[in-house]
Amino acid sequence: MTEEHNSTLNPNPSAADDDTSREDNLVVNTANLPPVAIQIERIAERQRQISAKIHIPHPIERIWKVLTDYEALVDFIPNLAKSRLLEHPDGGIRLEQVGSQRLLTFNFCARVVLDLEEYFPKEITFSMVEGDFKDFSGSWNLEPYSLDGIIGTNLCYTIQIWPKLTMPVTIIERRLSKDLQLNLLAIYQRVEQLA
Repeated sequence: MTEEHNSTLNPNPSAADDDTSREDNLVVNTANLPPVAIQIERIAERQRQISAKIHIPHPIERIWKVLTDYEALVDFIPNLAKSRLLEHPDGGIRLEQVGSQRLLTFNFCARVVLDLEEYFPKEITFSMVEGDFKDFSGSWNLEPYSLDGIIGTNLCYTIQIWPKLTMPVTIIERRLSKDLQLNLLAIYQRVEQLA
């Protein structure tokens, strides 16, 4: 099963779903931001692939610089409480991230340690080596575009997630879909700020 939809943030906190909090509104000036396309694919009973895509009117190099400043991600990505580089036993890139937010009536925290591989200028892949999921992996894909003389980047963020049995998969799926949207809009704004 695959679901697709374009969405933009609802800047009205009173219109939020029951499983959301005011953190949905951390990205400001949403009326001037581009839409984010979200696609959800059911891989297996408790496994999902979620993709989010956005067009950013800046060259790949600028987006790459924002994405690979791993420890600065916590400064502008909503619900990201921690993002720090760890020593990798083989000299690669290892990153610890902790997400924290309110779901329904409880606070939800998830920690992952990811190994990343950079393939400039097209892709950054990551896979969990330790964390609070059975499996968590994905990629950032960057494709250049030119429209009316403007050089831009199509940015796609895809994750494959397999929650542990204690995590309700439908709530995780809904929450991560919103988070991916928020993350891409936050990256869009960060690139605009640094331009």
